[in-house]
Amino acid sequence: MVASLVGPAWVMAQVQADGRGRRGRSWVDPAGNFAATYIARFELAPAKAGQLSFVAALALHDALSQLLTTAADLSIKWPNDILLNGAKVAGILLESRSAADGSVGAVAIGFGVNLIAAPPDSALDANALQAVCVLGETGLTLSQDQMLDTLAICLGLRLTQMHDEGFEAIRQAWLSFAARLGETVTARTGTATHIGRFDGIDPSGALILMSEAGRQTIPAADIFF
Repeated sequence: MVASLVGPAWVMAQVQADGRGRRGRSWVDPAGNFAATYIARFELAPAKAGQLSFVAALALHDALSQLLTTAADLSIKWPNDILLNGAKVAGILLESRSAADGSVGAVAIGFGVNLIAAPPDSALDANALQAVCVLGETGLTLSQDQMLDTLAICLGLRLTQMHDEGFEAIRQAWLSFAARLGETVTARTGTATHIGRFDGIDPSGALILMSEAGRQTIPAADIFF
């Protein structure tokens, strides 16, 4: 599909039987939930491609803010999980394909939103946040088409902002919705566990953690509250 792509495209699955999240984890996605992928070509250095994660998170936050007409507490857990009333309601996964010159040639941004159902606690990793769904938290029934139509517009606007204003504008907007900013969090990488105060993200998007070891910047980790 990517090889024949001439412009950006959306692919939505009405039912997803074998969903996948970060680090190859399974993603439970019953019929009625939202699963869609945006595919586009980008001329980006690999270090810049990861910043699209924050663009996508803002777009999904924007879309849910517009669709949830009832009062709802939405926030973003670093780097791109969307929380509803403090629990996970949506996640994002980015995958890229390199061009011949080593730059990022194409990016697929997968969005998953628990519209009508959420996985039980038994299906989650130990210490992971509870998962919730839009229907259960707000009483609203959103269709997959509603979600896609709104998200597509919001993503287009945030991509334009990134292009016109640079990542700093995205970073500042992301920080305004960041969950647990200024609070103690645990960051687990593949080799170490770090505990400290979440002090924001640096100009590259890396997590800033103030711990007993001092100021640390962590480009990739699983975050636990």
